[in-house]
Amino acid sequence: MNTDTRNCLTCGKPLKGRIDKKFCDDYCRSNYNNSLNSDSSAFMKKLNNILRKNRRIIFDLIPEGEETSKHPKEKLLAKGFNFQYFTHIYTTKKGVTYHFCYEAGYLMLEGEWVLLVKRKEE
Repeated sequence: MNTDTRNCLTCGKPLKGRIDKKFCDDYCRSNYNNSLNSDSSAFMKKLNNILRKNRRIIFDLIPEGEETSKHPKEKLLAKGFNFQYFTHIYTTKKGVTYHFCYEAGYLMLEGEWVLLVKRKEE
């Protein structure tokens, strides 16, 4: 018989029950997993907020039912869009480079215009 005392990974209380049990209750399990999966640093939180804001601005400026929209760069800047932050770059076969914030993207055009696009769901 195994006499090793197992303790909850969150609060340290002794565990009863299954041999592979790690937490005493759902509250401790949830707290433990939330601490592991949270944005661990202020930098990451700030970066994710910028990316989400950029995505939201793109979606707000594309009319309902449309997949693209063209706007002056100044309009995006006035809404708080930050062109320094994006999740990925997509280059077409013709060499045209789109910057994306998740599934919302933009293409810099001549004359300080920006083409906004929604990536089609696959």
